[in-house]
Amino acid sequence: MNKDRIIGSAKEAKGKLKEAAGKAVGDAKLEAEGKSDKIEGKVQNAVGGLKDAIKGK
Repeated sequence: MNKDRIIGSAKEAKGKLKEAAGKAVGDAKLEAEGKSDKIEGKVQNAVGGLKDAIKGK
């Protein structure tokens, strides 16, 4: 497993927590940051998946 996939998954989880916290307290900025972190994590995880696929060939 590529380190990008691990870091990406962690960022995605952090983003989900931030987004939920922002919704819970009514903080739109925190919610937006959470969504941004979540998307960034998904992208990094996908890049790691591509790297793994290339190494596998």
